[in-house]
Amino acid sequence: MATNALRSLWAEPRPTNAPDRRPRDWALVAVLICWSLLEVVLRQDLAPRPLLLLAVPAVLGPLLWRRTHPLVAVAVSFGALTIVDIVRILTGSQGALLNSISAALILAYALFRWGSGREAASGLGLILFWLAITNVADTTSLTDSVATYGFFLFAAALGAAIRYHTKILIRDIDQAKAREREQLARELHDTVAHHVSGITIQAQAGRAIAASHPERAIATLATIEDAATRTLTELRAIVGVLRATQDTGFAPQPGLAEVEQLATDGQTRPCVEVTLFGEFDDLSPAVGAAIYRLAQESITNARRHARHATQVTVAVTGDADQVRLTIDDDGSATGGRAPAGYGLVGMRERASLLGGTFHAGPAAERGWRVEAVLPRTGTPR
Repeated sequence: MATNALRSLWAEPRPTNAPDRRPRDWALVAVLICWSLLEVVLRQDLAPRPLLLLAVPAVLGPLLWRRTHPLVAVAVSFGALTIVDIVRILTGSQGALLNSISAALILAYALFRWGSGREAASGLGLILFWLAITNVADTTSLTDSVATYGFFLFAAALGAAIRYHTKILIRDIDQAKAREREQLARELHDTVAHHVSGITIQAQAGRAIAASHPERAIATLATIEDAATRTLTELRAIVGVLRATQDTGFAPQPGLAEVEQLATDGQTRPCVEVTLFGEFDDLSPAVGAAIYRLAQESITNARRHARHATQVTVAVTGDADQVRLTIDDDGSATGGRAPAGYGLVGMRERASLLGGTFHAGPAAERGWRVEAVLPRTGTPR
């Protein structure tokens, strides 16, 4: 088991989302270089100053590339430190290194945060080799030596811990999105099934009356054309979702009518009030189902997380091009609800798949607001 774990760590790839250099990285290096220069000027117990001045750019400069090239940064920085210590040993020079080189701890962290398994193992070997050399160059007590090793190993462990925490978080978010995609695909699948069933019935009726009532047969063809157009729209949505499973039935999906049923009679806290404004004719069934699911999830979140909430207001407004859903509660501002929750991730994914937008956060005065805007057709424009 231990062998398998080591092989897994060795084969661990680099994270794919490593950021490039940022202005704060340049600022960090500039501050550290200024710190080094001040030490050279003010301290008296240092190793030969020309040697330290030559080493400072090589030790601190690689911090700029610690995320994109962690092993190279470690190799250059700790390689320079190793050369400095070897020169000190061979020449018998007295004096300490600069305190500013403690920033090399950042490289140990970055190595395990952004490097692959092979890079982390190789870089750790370079760091441990330098620690052994510098303990020879600077005679220290056993306690100080152990503390030095402990600092670098702690930095490496912290980088690995944050790396795997981020990896788990990204995996959980992807799973939440996948669940929402599957549920939306199931609803779209069922809607299309209803459309196709209606087309079949209308076609059978049209064939039965074609001979005796040709004008009614023409009207039936127009109905079939309209239903077929809607079906094609829903089919495009299904393809866009890339549904993973196929084991769904043909159950009717909730829509705007069911949104009104989410209202409560006032005896349950918080009380839920639902209002509909505008025109909702010819609304895509997928959009109607999404409005219901978003409202349902928001009300559930308010009941679970909105402290001291007494009222939840659900407003659905329809116009010529889009439908707007707004859910407000009057809960405490310290309700502890975080926008990164997986329920909100799924809601945002559902709105995005239908070509809409989604926002959730604290309201201007009090409580929490959820707002979604969806195109009436349920497809991106």
